Amino acid sequence: MATSTSSTIADSAAATARDEAVRYRIALALVISLFFAWGLTYGLLDVLNKHFQQTLNVTRLQSALLQTCYFGAYFLVAVPSGLFVGRYGYKRGILLGLAIFALGALLFAPATSQHRFYPFLMALFVLACGAACLESAANSYVTVLGSPDGGARRLNLAQAFTGFGAFAGPLIGGLFFFRPGAEVANAAAAAASNVASVRTTYIVIATVILLLALAFWQVALPEPGRDARLPAADANEALPLRRERRFVFSVVAQFFYFSAQAGIAAFFINFATEHWPALPVSKAAFILSGAMIAFTGGRFLSTALMQRFDAAAMLATYAVASLVLCIAACVTSGPVPVIALTAVFFFESIMFPTIFALGIKGLGVRTGRAGSFHVMALVGGAVAPLVMGAIADRFTTNTAYWVPLVCFTVVLGFALSIRAADRRGSRCNWTSTLE
Repeated sequence: MATSTSSTIADSAAATARDEAVRYRIALALVISLFFAWGLTYGLLDVLNKHFQQTLNVTRLQSALLQTCYFGAYFLVAVPSGLFVGRYGYKRGILLGLAIFALGALLFAPATSQHRFYPFLMALFVLACGAACLESAANSYVTVLGSPDGGARRLNLAQAFTGFGAFAGPLIGGLFFFRPGAEVANAAAAAASNVASVRTTYIVIATVILLLALAFWQVALPEPGRDARLPAADANEALPLRRERRFVFSVVAQFFYFSAQAGIAAFFINFATEHWPALPVSKAAFILSGAMIAFTGGRFLSTALMQRFDAAAMLATYAVASLVLCIAACVTSGPVPVIALTAVFFFESIMFPTIFALGIKGLGVRTGRAGSFHVMALVGGAVAPLVMGAIADRFTTNTAYWVPLVCFTVVLGFALSIRAADRRGSRCNWTSTLE
């Protein structure tokens, strides 16, 4: 009888474990779709930059306000949304983000009817508030949907889908946002047709986002770890985050890294068409889409390489490669600088997750709050395009691309500081062992 009872209990436990595994897989699949969604809108953002220069006759500095509104929302929303998730849970945080995201996408419809630039900025700001809320919730959620040891792997996998979305964005924009004027009666009609394409694209995005919200509403998502309390790693966990040098430097590095990424992408089409005069704008958008493929492929390949090589060493190597390629882009002419700039996207691929992981390492119960500051650091994407747009309007687009060199130098400094700290720690551990 005892054996039969034990067998029944074991079978019940196994069935429960299987059910939980299925719930986690469903939740992970749904959450990964969010990474694709905000990657898509980010990819479209860089195409809109050039699109509005043509259809609304805005300057490059004015068009850079698109990035300012988008990533400025991250600065404002990241920490409050993190607090909301901490109080009400991942599911409510995701639903809130999806609702705001869909509202922003729908606001593109009235913006197109006004045919003015600033209504588009308002719509994009609302959409970005939703994206920031989603990113604050989803990055943390992915890490807890399974074993703690697999958290980093799951996050890298999910972020790879951001790359897929960022690849799809320029592809869609190149197909629909830059229809040649010859295909319609006159240039004015061409502009109207292109603006209508923007409206249709964002209405479709809003529809998909609302369907996703319905799916999240219907599914009973697990909320692992909400009530758990991580044990303190050491007495230093009582320190405020601002006194953690490694963390503070990581946030600074994240700000400059994303400044470089957003700035390079924002004026990539301008850069490509100026250096490659025979290149149509639509083809330049396709090259940008190809650069996003390099970014996505770099994330998959580099994640595999991290199983054999130190993460900080890889970050330093990739930062040096990015510096060299940016210099090549600035001092050469013809198609070569366009190819060099496209290659930069590959070496950017691991920077966000690697800086994130190295920066929050060892923070224990402060990890969640520290992650919110990393999301907030994406405001660098609002600053660099403005600076580069002002330089491009005053001088040339080529001159503006010296700005990312400064940014990658800061990333390199962070990587080298981590390497030095790890070497010091290894020596201390070795000395302690001898003692």
